[in-house]
Amino acid sequence: MIKPIYSITPFTLLDYPGYPACILWFAGCNMRCLYCYNPDIVLGKGKFSVQDARDFLQSRKSLLQGVVFSGGECTLHPSLILLARIAKELGYRIKVDTNGTMPATLKQLWDEGLLDYVALDFKGTSQKYHDITLSDTFATFVDSLTLLQKNAIPCEVRTTWHADLLSIEDMDAMVTYLEQRGYEGKYFIQYFRNGVKTLSPLPYTNGHLNPIRLSTEKIKVEIRTT
Repeated sequence: MIKPIYSITPFTLLDYPGYPACILWFAGCNMRCLYCYNPDIVLGKGKFSVQDARDFLQSRKSLLQGVVFSGGECTLHPSLILLARIAKELGYRIKVDTNGTMPATLKQLWDEGLLDYVALDFKGTSQKYHDITLSDTFATFVDSLTLLQKNAIPCEVRTTWHADLLSIEDMDAMVTYLEQRGYEGKYFIQYFRNGVKTLSPLPYTNGHLNPIRLSTEKIKVEIRTT
């Protein structure tokens, strides 16, 4: 039996804005982001089957309103569509955390009415994307962002920031890029977590960004601390 899910977080008030939710963490990823603090999930194997997840969601449907599909990279798994159908049948709202490399999967979810919210990772400028992710997937990120914009899919864009990987000038360029693509709303930046196990060892960083200075008339930059 295929087991796509590495672990399950049974309750969160932080990961799905406005809704008590659970998180299904899918094993594996097609990126190797230097700062990734989920190396066990990215490099590990699944421990829970689709049936295990169905049973869990069934048991929690009176307590939760949302389910977050995360990872790793959940959109790599063919079983994501099936699990989204199951979750929707049980009455859950569905949020997908994604690196944007599988826009066709996002489109299928949206077309089937299985997608309520997306958190899209913006890893870096096109010039630094490969150095950060060890993948050549900037074009698919652009396709995913375009899909979200074209269909007015509720979403947020977010970036993990380490001062040695992205300069303040890079962050300015990323905000400008989003604005030029027509993105409006909140742009979340989360600081690199010092002192945790990551895919690649990175130096300690204590840099800080000024969200007010980075913000524009249409894009509000917020620092996410949790």
